[in-house]
Amino acid sequence: MSTLAHPTMTAARAAESISAGELDRFPYADRPTPPAPRWEGAESELGRVGRKTTSSRGRGLHGQLVQQLGQMIVSGDLGADRPLVPEEIGQRFEVSRTVVRESLRVLEAKGLVSARPNVGTRVRPVGDWNLLDPDIIEWRAFGPQRDEQRRELFELRWAIEPLAARLAAGHGREDVQARLVELTEIMGHAGAQGDLVSYGRADAELHGLVLQMAGNRMLEHLSGIVSCALQVSGGPGTTCERPSDSAVSLHARLVDALGIGDGTAAEAAVRALLTVHPDVEHAVPAPREH
Repeated sequence: MSTLAHPTMTAARAAESISAGELDRFPYADRPTPPAPRWEGAESELGRVGRKTTSSRGRGLHGQLVQQLGQMIVSGDLGADRPLVPEEIGQRFEVSRTVVRESLRVLEAKGLVSARPNVGTRVRPVGDWNLLDPDIIEWRAFGPQRDEQRRELFELRWAIEPLAARLAAGHGREDVQARLVELTEIMGHAGAQGDLVSYGRADAELHGLVLQMAGNRMLEHLSGIVSCALQVSGGPGTTCERPSDSAVSLHARLVDALGIGDGTAAEAAVRALLTVHPDVEHAVPAPREH
């Protein structure tokens, strides 16, 4: 029996083909897709810099197959060194060979699979994955590794955002500074209205802009990744504090410091933002035994 389940199978067909112990048990197939963010603010051109990824969202059957196979690999349903037979994939998902081929190429670019002559396509170990790829971040954030993913994302932010804020102070164009001020206003309004989606989107864009203003191309490259991480992960230790007057005030303090070129104050504001969460004792990075 195949180890791959068609994502659009009816309940009856699923019941006939799925049995305990098989990899057909795909835990994400029935998981509701998170609602699309309701974002009414105009995102700046700078806010879109650095977001070129191998993401396959919104690309029909090709994108759906990438999502399904990617989630199965990241969740462990398809373990390392597992062979992926294109013919079997095409049959079980009822897609063409072209769709299968292009989907596997995307997964290979993400480091999830490898294709070799006389060996075929196989799942690669976690150490080979591009863990900074937005799709992989999302799949891990909604999968069995979600706690580990959130911890790692927080530690990444703790390592780079305070430095980025110090470097960015006084280096933003007037239009960028105006956008930062606007974002804090959006956050304040969204928080007061209980609009968590708009609050989160504004929060993500603001933090992404700070990284892009730092004048460091490597940090700029991470800006889209941090913005994506803020949007898809949620939960303690990844986003800033839930909407509140204190959180909005700290963001405003950060923006003011950036505007006047006070790097020390900007760095301090970011550190405060990353430690205002109630679970801060568990979130602030500390040495761990390996």
